[in-house]
Amino acid sequence: MKTLPAPEDFLPLLSQGRWFAGLPGDVRQRLMAQAAVRLLPAGHRLFSRGDPNDGLYAVVDGAVRIGGISADGKEAVLSMIEPPLWFGEIALFDAGPRTHDADTRAPTTVLHVPLHALQDQLAAHPGDWHHLGALAVEKMRAVLSGLEELTLLPAPQRMARRLWEMSLGHGMLTEQGARSALAVNQEQLGAMLALSRQTVNEVLRHLEAQGIVARRYGRIEILDREALRAAGDVPDSTRARPWPQNRRHDHP
Repeated sequence: MKTLPAPEDFLPLLSQGRWFAGLPGDVRQRLMAQAAVRLLPAGHRLFSRGDPNDGLYAVVDGAVRIGGISADGKEAVLSMIEPPLWFGEIALFDAGPRTHDADTRAPTTVLHVPLHALQDQLAAHPGDWHHLGALAVEKMRAVLSGLEELTLLPAPQRMARRLWEMSLGHGMLTEQGARSALAVNQEQLGAMLALSRQTVNEVLRHLEAQGIVARRYGRIEILDREALRAAGDVPDSTRARPWPQNRRHDHP
């Protein structure tokens, strides 16, 4: 029987994420003390829209698609969660249900902090709400930025900028953790950007011809980060936005 790794084995990887790296040491310790490692097969439904909240997750291997599927089978992809990003915090704030589906795209390993453990932690340390709030707000910034891009940017610039943002985990990764291989296919990229498969193919072919990206099976590889940034006309503020200070708040 395969022995599961310990949550602590993933600390170096998790520290490549800006949110986790910015947490005070005691908050990190509380999260990791309650975390359990789960090995998931490809195509596994972690939770569905409308499910009750079951806690907080971090992807440490593989990828999780966040989105939904309409009655006629049309897929909406909001994001692809890759290591070492955390997700599932939104339902904590209103005790509501899950807002979208979460499915694995490949064999995936996650850390899971169960809801009851989080509730106990937050009751004992109310200041930890501040840190979870910082995680949720940073994702909201990415959502608002993405909506603006859908409205204002032409398809080539929109796609180049989205690939750049994905390589930085939409601002959630440290510079050391920036990715060059993105676990997304052309269909999923089109769903994220509201573009047809034909348009996605044309733009990617143009980027490939310039030596900026390469299409691989089930992923897109970034070959020239600076050229991709230029193609997306990425603002300097997006390149190096400081993470909000995670000050300690141990008292209500």
